[in-house]
Amino acid sequence: MQCDVYQAGDKTVVRLSGDIDMHASPAARRAILQCIRDDRPVIVDLAAVSYIDSSGIATLVEGLQAAKAKRLEFGLFGASPAAMRVLKLARLDTVFNFYPTLPPSNA
Repeated sequence: MQCDVYQAGDKTVVRLSGDIDMHASPAARRAILQCIRDDRPVIVDLAAVSYIDSSGIATLVEGLQAAKAKRLEFGLFGASPAAMRVLKLARLDTVFNFYPTLPPSNA
């Protein structure tokens, strides 16, 4: 798994790629929760995720709950077919906000 964090407009994007499984999800969790601790709205880019298991889904749910507790925006972008299948199976496709595009990067 690879995890990149960057600013895009007024949001922070956490771009995940590869397999998000029990070995990789702790790194994704740290990145997402650090952004929320820093009071930044977060978009998690799942476009390049080839596999996600229940630990990866739990990471996304934990991020959503932490953001809600701080009244921060939290959403998903570009869920790959593999990620969307798992989100739909867990009936979370109606829980998360999905962004149709990413804001432009501040780079």
